[in-house]
Amino acid sequence: MIASPEEGLSTIERFTNMPSPLLNLDGAVSALGPDAGIAWHYGDPAAERKALIEGHAFVDQSHLGVLTATGPDRLTWLHSLMTQDLASLEAGHGVEAMVLSPQGRIEHVAAIVDDGTTTWLLTESPTGLAGHLERMRFTLRVEVTDVSHEWAAIADTSPEPSRASGPPPWVDPWPGIVAGGTSYSGTAPHPGEGWRWRLSLVPRGSLEREAAARLDEGLRPVGTWASDAARIGAWRPRAATEVDATALPHEFDWLRTAVHLTKGCYRGQETVAKVHNVGRPPRRLVFLHLDGSGHVLPERGAAVSLGDEIVGHVTSVAFDYESGPIALALVKRGTDASATLTVAGESEGIAASQVLIVGTDGVSVDRPPPRGPTTKGLLMGNRCTADGGDLPSESPRPLLKGTS
Repeated sequence: MIASPEEGLSTIERFTNMPSPLLNLDGAVSALGPDAGIAWHYGDPAAERKALIEGHAFVDQSHLGVLTATGPDRLTWLHSLMTQDLASLEAGHGVEAMVLSPQGRIEHVAAIVDDGTTTWLLTESPTGLAGHLERMRFTLRVEVTDVSHEWAAIADTSPEPSRASGPPPWVDPWPGIVAGGTSYSGTAPHPGEGWRWRLSLVPRGSLEREAAARLDEGLRPVGTWASDAARIGAWRPRAATEVDATALPHEFDWLRTAVHLTKGCYRGQETVAKVHNVGRPPRRLVFLHLDGSGHVLPERGAAVSLGDEIVGHVTSVAFDYESGPIALALVKRGTDASATLTVAGESEGIAASQVLIVGTDGVSVDRPPPRGPTTKGLLMGNRCTADGGDLPSESPRPLLKGTS
């Protein structure tokens, strides 16, 4: 059984609501940790995973928070605060964006879609994100509202058009590299190529009726046991599990979908540019195949060791009906990629083989050449480093024109 996460592993606030009414469906077993309040499974995780792959399933995501931004300035305002290009966001087109600290650390992650008059933000940190946005509103013509108690999310993996009649659904862009993004993984094809994840919003009071309609259509309810196995297998990072107090987007290959490198200034942008152009992320996300002979899964947050040295920790873990026990872990970037690691278990260590997600060199696929173009206005004086990253071995470069 997967235990709840240890306290202090993540700075992400967990949206707590009354238990979902879908826990009344046959066979439902409640999840723990950040998914508390929705179903871990409905009695047959293997069949649920298969239904998810085939697109004949739906997943309760009613524990997510929902915010709205209204007013004529909403998109340009959000554009100035977040990592993604939102100024020209087309109605019905979904994007992923982050709020970073001044040091470039991940503070909030949101799935965003606009309907032409309202921007909808789905997040695991609604109170914190709403508070931040409200503080940054100033005199602009925009209003932010937490509507988490009015709207609930349901996920599905169907290739068919969404059946929801409310706001436009959000379709996860992962693992595509969106405009302005880049990748820190050279793996091709990406194991997430088959990943499909669509979030539809329904009135919270209609959640049971919406589930019943899907059941009548032959869709199967799926818990987080199966959906997490699919997510981990697709190398898909998640805020409530992968992110901690020092997390940089580069460490997770998250510049694929959540960061626009050339959109202009936002808080944390200088760190994003420095790490991409001249630095290296200090850690890297890795996919782990766990030894299943002991029939025990490690806890999320379990230490990952190479020999006697602790090199990281597990961020997500699941049992997949095909691959067996699998996990994502955040480890030191320089950890030997060919080494078998050991994950702390209840009584003894669990052997884990690595599959690279972010490369050990910490360089994106389109990093500028050593003396090539760089981000406009980027300070590149002596000993210019980025949040624990390191500089290439070349001698220090002069300041760019216009910097001081």
